[in-house]
Amino acid sequence: MSYFEGRSGERYDRRAARLNRPLFRRICRDLAAVAPRDGAVLDAGTGSGHLLLELARVRPDLRLTGVDLSKDMIAIGRRHVRAAALEDRITLDVADVAELPYPDDRFDLVVSTLSMHHWDRVERAVAEFSRVLRPEGALWVYDFRFVSAGRLAQAVRERFPGRTMRRTPVRALLPFPVFAAYTV
Repeated sequence: MSYFEGRSGERYDRRAARLNRPLFRRICRDLAAVAPRDGAVLDAGTGSGHLLLELARVRPDLRLTGVDLSKDMIAIGRRHVRAAALEDRITLDVADVAELPYPDDRFDLVVSTLSMHHWDRVERAVAEFSRVLRPEGALWVYDFRFVSAGRLAQAVRERFPGRTMRRTPVRALLPFPVFAAYTV
């Protein structure tokens, strides 16, 4: 059993909801500023969907989709979505970021928060993100500052030719930046 399943998943969800709220609010401000009107957003590695729930409050025009490998985290997320009466705007699916079950050019924005350090196949995930993003779509990856982004940068150069990846320190929980945002 993985850390994100069963009772451990429930405990993780409660802790993550409380501890990550300031970070999620910061990310939602970033995303709300760049997502096109009536756009489609994919949250890759959504966990139990707290980022999408927050984004739905900030931008009620967006169509939101989340994927996670853990079926238990997706089940918890679906409960949260039902409790918030947002089933018509938020869809959660069990899927691997390296094998997304969506057609090409489906999303205007792909975001991933605190999951890149779990990806075994960064190159494959970025290939999938570039496939499901519309041509002018944006990729935003947030993770801990200490996580190496070398494989991410290489994959972005290969899959998003002519576009650059920008790294920005992110302050959310502490007075110093613990996280970094990588935007394409």
